Amino acid sequence: MFIKIIKEDVIEGLQKSSSIIPVKTGAAFLRTIWLEAKGDRLKIRATDSNIEFTGNYPAIIGEEGLVGVQGKTFADLVRKLKPGEISLRLDDKTLIVEQGKRKYCLPTSDSSWFQEFDSFPNENKVLLSGDILKDIINKVSYCISDDDTMEGMTCMSFKAVDDEYIEICGLNGHQFALFKFQNENIHKILPEDGFLISKKFLGELKKWLSEDEIEISLSNRRLFFRTKDNTEIFSFPLSTYNFPNYHELLNKYENQFNSVLEINKNDLIDSLDRLIIFNSDTSSTYFKLNENELLLYVEGNEIGEAYESLPCNYKGSINDIVLLTKDVIDILSHFDSEIVKFYFSGKTDPCKIIGEEDYNYFVITMPVEVEEDVYYIEEEA
Repeated sequence: MFIKIIKEDVIEGLQKSSSIIPVKTGAAFLRTIWLEAKGDRLKIRATDSNIEFTGNYPAIIGEEGLVGVQGKTFADLVRKLKPGEISLRLDDKTLIVEQGKRKYCLPTSDSSWFQEFDSFPNENKVLLSGDILKDIINKVSYCISDDDTMEGMTCMSFKAVDDEYIEICGLNGHQFALFKFQNENIHKILPEDGFLISKKFLGELKKWLSEDEIEISLSNRRLFFRTKDNTEIFSFPLSTYNFPNYHELLNKYENQFNSVLEINKNDLIDSLDRLIIFNSDTSSTYFKLNENELLLYVEGNEIGEAYESLPCNYKGSINDIVLLTKDVIDILSHFDSEIVKFYFSGKTDPCKIIGEEDYNYFVITMPVEVEEDVYYIEEEA
């Protein structure tokens, strides 16, 4: 194999591929980036045995071939080289990397290790804006469990509902986030029971996504993403877990939200960000609910206590409630609206949070029960 490439053409793809593969753990072939020279393109492939990345970039091909190299080393080397032309030449079992008078010799992997990746299914492809998908992931993924024993709760759920709507949600036991949007084309390709994406894949997917439109497709076992110009393909397996029937939970409480707090989101975040300093013992904030005023109270046995008051609009029969301070801050940070509403159904029952301008998006969180001056989570959603 002998080729010439321009650093600026391939560096982004190399960085994406090297971020997927493990650094030290796992089999050696999983730490390998595969370089295939064919026609007028350099194809770069990388996998961690689940995620698969393929990139196609322009190159001047003197001799076609396939070679595997230690991915992190090769990507770091190219990243630190000067902009411009780089030549790659295979000499027996060594890849020679040259730029001007610079020369580097890298050991290569046995070509028998290479296995073809799954092909992008063109028959089911649909278009979606990359920045929209990133926004959806941001709004939902923080409510997905990190505990592997919780199976389906470690996944983001995609499910077709109604005529053209798709519901995307995450649940971790005490928080639930749901984003609903309309897309007829995506609705058509979704399986009857929807599909699940494991949380461990979402971080890498976000890093790969840009603001441009992407093509999405799926097979029976994998979900595929491809740039509109066919330059890059990113895929991973669908989860086989079952997701909890969240509609039962929603229907159970929907008619029980009898108290509503309306408040400025940023003012509440600012107050809670100060009060969290005093959360040395309980991690919670006491909300005293009045018609035009919200009183916030936090205490720490060794640090002291703090009180703040905020203007609000409140109607309901619940006089006070306790919420986890950090959770409320985190939840509110994912809303774009200036005004948010808290819907309460009871001191220890689910609390629903919506934003006036965050259409088709809401979060449910569990309050904390106070017993003998100790706060604890009463029950899981």
